[in-house]
Amino acid sequence: MRASYSRLGWVHKNIGYKLGYPEKLKRAEDVTKLNAKGPYVPTDLSRVQESLKHFVRDWSDEGRRERDRICEPILSVLRDVPVERRASMKVLVPGSGLGRLAWEISELGFNTTAIEFSYFMTLGMHFLFSPQTTQTSNQHTIYPYANWFSHTRHNEDLFRGISFPDVLPRFKPNLRLIEDDFLEHRGETYDFVATLFFVDTSLNIISTLSHIHKLLNSGATWINLGPLLWTSGGRTRLELSLDEVLKLAQMVGFNINGEEAAHDEDFNGKVVSKLSQAALEKRKRRTVECEYTADRLAMMKWLYQAEFWVATKIDR
Repeated sequence: MRASYSRLGWVHKNIGYKLGYPEKLKRAEDVTKLNAKGPYVPTDLSRVQESLKHFVRDWSDEGRRERDRICEPILSVLRDVPVERRASMKVLVPGSGLGRLAWEISELGFNTTAIEFSYFMTLGMHFLFSPQTTQTSNQHTIYPYANWFSHTRHNEDLFRGISFPDVLPRFKPNLRLIEDDFLEHRGETYDFVATLFFVDTSLNIISTLSHIHKLLNSGATWINLGPLLWTSGGRTRLELSLDEVLKLAQMVGFNINGEEAAHDEDFNGKVVSKLSQAALEKRKRRTVECEYTADRLAMMKWLYQAEFWVATKIDR
């Protein structure tokens, strides 16, 4: 950015100086050094910037509104499970990122497994959950918006600090992290699989849905919320429409959108009381308008029309 500014002619450079642009670049450098506290290691800068915004979305007061919008539909379904049954039930959260959803599920009392492949995310999660690096809430401050000057109303918006975490998370006996590719996870089955902004990261959506089906117990539940942003640089084998994804789910062996509502619900072979009308409403397939790691003060918003559904595994 400094090099671009230096290529201006003298007159325009002088105008930029009067506007305070060199000082703005200096502030950007200063807060970038604060974000990068520690030795410099060459890496993927875009992934680092993405991780900073995930700290905001998942673990700050600033991100609460966005976080609640996308996590609450999933958590509300799990809350309908009787409290006394939760400790005996297992939930898998693939693509768990910095772990907020998985942590919230474990706090409800479920045995929760988070799986994440990106070391940008797993390093961040360990940083948050470790007593050696995070001892109190709002202990850390980052400046996640300083790297992109677009869509900014005020410089103070650009350079504002965000404190995190809003709560103090810890690994407990009912919460674990597996650092691996979801498709490599074997040897266990679950009562729930919860996918949040995950299925469209698949290189092969057929493999992903089939593996979700395989990892679920008979009659168990898959809860999904997210868009269909196929972004794997041309490596994605199938870039399906929503209709095609839903049809594929049925082909794999899922019953979507509460068609089982007329029957008693089965959790891992245990028949429980018929779901209430309120519980059935929570399970209805619907569109959830939401943002994703957004800057609430920016002049531009990306709005996703994410799709939410609850599906039951059918044994073929």
